[in-house]
Amino acid sequence: MVSKLQVPLTVAAYKSDVHNDWCPGCGDFGILQALQQALAELGLPPWETMVFGGIGCSGKVFNYMACYGVHTLHGRVLPFAMGAKLANPDLEVIAVGGDGDGYGIGAGHFVHAGRRNVDMAYIVLNNEVYGLTKGQASPTLDRGQQTKSLPLPNINDGIKPLALALVTGYTWIGRSYAFDGKHLKEMIKQAIEHKGMALLDIIQPCPTYNDLHTAEWFNKKVKEEEKSVSKLVTVEELKHDGVIKDPTNRDEVFEKQRKAFDLIQYRGERIPIGVFYQIKLPTYIERMQSQVPMLKKYSPVRIPYADANHLPTTDLTDAFEEITF
Repeated sequence: MVSKLQVPLTVAAYKSDVHNDWCPGCGDFGILQALQQALAELGLPPWETMVFGGIGCSGKVFNYMACYGVHTLHGRVLPFAMGAKLANPDLEVIAVGGDGDGYGIGAGHFVHAGRRNVDMAYIVLNNEVYGLTKGQASPTLDRGQQTKSLPLPNINDGIKPLALALVTGYTWIGRSYAFDGKHLKEMIKQAIEHKGMALLDIIQPCPTYNDLHTAEWFNKKVKEEEKSVSKLVTVEELKHDGVIKDPTNRDEVFEKQRKAFDLIQYRGERIPIGVFYQIKLPTYIERMQSQVPMLKKYSPVRIPYADANHLPTTDLTDAFEEITF
């Protein structure tokens, strides 16, 4: 992870002058603001922070941030972001994409990112539709549901991305809500600070195309009224602590995975948010360092390939002899 600045940063340090063209009422606004606040509070220098975006409304997030940004291909945000992080582990790399981008065409990359455990955060904006292409059903829309742009009800079962992350090796798994900025900001901070592959799934309304799950619908599902006070329904409130204290204790790991899976699958009147699972395991770069000792001293982008006189330090004689007839 990059070195945190000792001088406090303001949110303005992460705001760009690019005009925002999201629809009024979109959850993306709250997510962008929470991400900017989280980075500022963490003291991460904008010039050492890199945000990768996928395709879709969510893929525009980096355009509205004053840091390095990369617009990738549809479904390919994770391999681009992981490549940058492995090449230069000193960068703070964050991947941001949508449910269609990450859980649909990018599902294969999503699965393998978990088992690799690269030290980075993947933030998915989940509104259950393809908002940029007129509201088709995304992989997270449940069977039988019919949003305003679907001529017939959805005939496919919706996937459970947190459950998929749990069984494929993500070492931090959380869910938050776009319209609760305080909780969302803290969850983004935790995902970024976690050493390993973190998935933060953010549920949000699409005011243009998802007329089933609106802000009002989510507010009733994610919050509960108690004595006229609105309170979030968190995993902590449901007596779940997903943090693994001893990664070598198979009984503890299995029990907390089982409880996390139960909460992820929960389909009652409430949608719990919070950290479902967290475990500390060796990261991809740490496993690479165990096999390639040079990487303990140099990150891949800083390996010296030439000396002070610009002469190559790598002996390619044997390689040339192998390919010379």
